[in-house]
Amino acid sequence: MGDVNRTVPPPFVFAPSQAFDGNDGRWSTFIVRVGTPEQNFRVLPSIQGHEIFIPLPDGCIETDPDNCGDLRGVYPFNGQKSTGFLTNASSSWKPIGLYNLYLAQELNYTGNGLYGFDTVGLMLQNSGGLTLENQVVAGIATKDFYLGLFGLGPKPSNFSDWQYPQPSFMQTLKDKNRIPSLSFAYTAGAAYRIPKLPGSLTLGGYDASRYTPSDRTFPFSADDSKVLSVGVQRITAANTLKGTVSPLDMPIFSFIDSTVPHIWLPRSACDRFEEAFGLKYDPTTDLYLVNDTIHQELQRLQPTVTFSLGNDNNPANIVTIQVPYGAFDLQASHPIYENSTNYFPIRRAANDTQYTLGRTFLQEAYVIADYERANFSVHQAVFQSPMPAQQIIPILSPSTSRNTSTPSDTTSPQNDGLSRGAIIGIGVGLGVLALVLALFLLFFLRRRKAAKKQTPAELPAPATHEAESKDQYELYTGPTELYNAKHEHRWEVEADVKQMALMSDDAAGRDQIRHELPADSKAIHELPSPEKLVARHEVDAGVEKAPLTSESTKPDKDDCSKSGMI
Repeated sequence: MGDVNRTVPPPFVFAPSQAFDGNDGRWSTFIVRVGTPEQNFRVLPSIQGHEIFIPLPDGCIETDPDNCGDLRGVYPFNGQKSTGFLTNASSSWKPIGLYNLYLAQELNYTGNGLYGFDTVGLMLQNSGGLTLENQVVAGIATKDFYLGLFGLGPKPSNFSDWQYPQPSFMQTLKDKNRIPSLSFAYTAGAAYRIPKLPGSLTLGGYDASRYTPSDRTFPFSADDSKVLSVGVQRITAANTLKGTVSPLDMPIFSFIDSTVPHIWLPRSACDRFEEAFGLKYDPTTDLYLVNDTIHQELQRLQPTVTFSLGNDNNPANIVTIQVPYGAFDLQASHPIYENSTNYFPIRRAANDTQYTLGRTFLQEAYVIADYERANFSVHQAVFQSPMPAQQIIPILSPSTSRNTSTPSDTTSPQNDGLSRGAIIGIGVGLGVLALVLALFLLFFLRRRKAAKKQTPAELPAPATHEAESKDQYELYTGPTELYNAKHEHRWEVEADVKQMALMSDDAAGRDQIRHELPADSKAIHELPSPEKLVARHEVDAGVEKAPLTSESTKPDKDDCSKSGMI
């Protein structure tokens, strides 16, 4: 009840940059400001990540294009072209050290990060964005992550001593009452639409104007590193070179993650895509290429790929997301290929841990994730010209008291009056109540009439009913916070932890029910159990003297497995 009489802030609408960046496609980016004075970067949201990555000058070398910095999302600084974050130009930079990034490792993404604390702001200067001091920032040189990343996860990071976890940007926003809950909603946008449509990112709520609602909600996965995982029951590709095909042999369990661009599938599914779309596999880059003739034919045919999502095969529980060929029509450039090359963004998964629905999928899907209720939902993204006005709806924290003030500047059904569903529900409820009262009155009159013929000893004892004293808010007695402010009391430490650790929660055993959406159903949700510490090791000291490239020394697999890394 610590939130009583505390004003609930509105969701934060993280406005996109209006630019589309990337060397593996054209992706709608968002601007972060880092340092004092501020240096600006265009970055991508990362569902799996929880830290902020920004490029360093070490990432641009002589063989890179002259505009390498701009290609990696770096804005000019102090009137000069910049190739990355200048730590020595920031008076608020507090160095921590050089550590492994440990992000998307299961997909063979590698690299080190120069970690430190600094002031971080969202969106351009003087645009109403949020700013926080002493946030964990990693400067990167590896080109595996060509653009910087903004982590959407709430997990904290720990450096050197596990007793002092450093909260993520998202967690700090919640702790400082800058957003109403640990939640977000995101769609990647679509550069192939006419006109182009930038992405949409809302922290602490969602934009109801950007999607067609589905009525399904999925529980978080027990694997806390891939909480937004869902069953893919079927994939259907229509109007291909081979007509309609179904690439999947059987359902798979796939992770939805905006960190990576590709869709990772079983080898057999990739083979069927290869045949149906006339693709050619390049073993050097592990990409599927599209030659000019096939490219023109696919643009003429305009195939559509439909993903049927659900944790069982019950048609009533399936969410379908249709993705047009335009979303798959991507180009890869330096350093993947020297010249822009058409490719089809599917990848061969070596095992089921690699099954992923990346940014390609999220161009046409809108995902809403609620960390405090441990559930998420996926919806078909909306594309209209012109687009409808924003409808920003807050996702309230379960710990929010009914006595807490609500934001006055948030457009939501709560502030604009009762929703249509609520009005219908009230009407039905009143009708049922009237019918019950009428039946009770009729029964009472008949009993009263019969009572005149009975002696007092024959009269039945009146029934008594205890009035219910608790309303729907007081009935909830479960845990009210996902992450305790005193982090040091919420983790277990592995025996050989030495350097940096990532905190992860054990999500098994939670009840997972949907967060509040425009649909009528609402339910109480059990929160995840306390987190478990996973070790992360500092890179050897000698590496700090070398350029920060993707080839920098990192612990081998044996070190990671011994320290409990996933």
